Amino acid sequence: MYPARRCSTLLHRDLAAVCFSSLGTHPKKPGPLKKSSPPSSRHCHSSVVHPPPTRSNSSPVLLGPLQVCQMGSSSSSSSRLFSTLAQTLSSAALADPHVDADDYEYEQADPDALLRECEEVLRNRPPRLHRDFMMTRACSLQNASIRIMQWNILAQALGEGKDGFVRCPMEALNWSERKYLILEEILTYRPDVLCLQEVDHYFDTFQPVLASLGYQSSFCPKPCSPCLDVHNNNGPDGCALFFNRRRFQLLHTAHLRLSAMMLKTNQVAIVATLRCRLTGRIFSVAVTHLKARSGWEAFRSAQGAHLLQQLCDLTTQSHLEIDVENRTRDGEEGIPLVVCGDFNAEPSEEVYRRFMTSPLGLESAYKCLSEDGNTEPLYTSWKIRPSGESRSTLDYIWYSERAFQVDAVLRIPSEEQIGPDRLPSYHYPSDHLSLVCDLSFSQQPHRLM
Repeated sequence: MYPARRCSTLLHRDLAAVCFSSLGTHPKKPGPLKKSSPPSSRHCHSSVVHPPPTRSNSSPVLLGPLQVCQMGSSSSSSSRLFSTLAQTLSSAALADPHVDADDYEYEQADPDALLRECEEVLRNRPPRLHRDFMMTRACSLQNASIRIMQWNILAQALGEGKDGFVRCPMEALNWSERKYLILEEILTYRPDVLCLQEVDHYFDTFQPVLASLGYQSSFCPKPCSPCLDVHNNNGPDGCALFFNRRRFQLLHTAHLRLSAMMLKTNQVAIVATLRCRLTGRIFSVAVTHLKARSGWEAFRSAQGAHLLQQLCDLTTQSHLEIDVENRTRDGEEGIPLVVCGDFNAEPSEEVYRRFMTSPLGLESAYKCLSEDGNTEPLYTSWKIRPSGESRSTLDYIWYSERAFQVDAVLRIPSEEQIGPDRLPSYHYPSDHLSLVCDLSFSQQPHRLM
């Protein structure tokens, strides 16, 4: 019923080439980091819901606590190919929540081969959404773009237990395949910086898998996550920030608990200050997730005000600690910023206006898609719940307009592409669309001294 996903020629010719040895962790040894390879029971209640696709014999099967991809005959152990993701999840270090993930180094995986593996596991699902980039300016080879990805990936516990997506079959939300859909989206666009919300499988999935692809990361859970109210949950959800450790050096990380009206709230943010190894330029990137639901507009505005103040303080403080040759021409303004998040707020809300008029000089990257350059997309989230259909613009990538230029923006898929049952679905794992843009520094460092 669905168009089949194409399996890689390599998969047909030499399946063994797609499999890797265990991606388990090992204590770091003195010396440089290993170099990574270069990137080369609630069913729907509506009669129009698509039935689950037919599973083939080579679908993932449960083997003990691990998901494996059985793509060959079971006649011999060598013909059973364990998926890269499954082997990563077997890492012994992940069992200890007190272990700092950055104290371990992971055997590096090939992102192209892992993407092909995702496609193989998902071949009975419809193809992923095809989205093109809109180029806004020509990129300079001397000033390479930084690809930023912002995405609320939908916490597994919330998708299955609380959010009530009445047009999405529970089968489509099965974690054994949905995790591959999420990873496929990330691998398709290969961001340099990845900002995620509603992450409730950080330690057992995203941290180890993305570490094997060369990402360093930080995770900040919500203090009272709603995921914990769901039976058989995987722990609290929160924000996670990943960056390419070969491209950037981490200078500082801060975890924030947002306040509103002098009260601590359940929303958090991560702020990381990075030095680009290619250009020597320094910037801070933040990821956050503000309070959801209508009726909380003033609360979100107060959270936004607190976040902006914290960002101003952090970037100014970080700026004072940076060597003078890396400072910007407008030293008093602090170092440049990129702020990603699910703000749960339409552009008409006060929190949006706060960010637009902030002394930090922030601009929204996705306004570049509009003809006038001043309008946000019509939607970044589209879902159907028992209360009805909701199409909203809630997600943003903000950047320091004085320091960055937008080189390209990933287009928003059309209504036809999304489909009548909206999101999430068999072909898309979240109720929020990923946002991706390429930013480059507007001037070379030597001109800013």
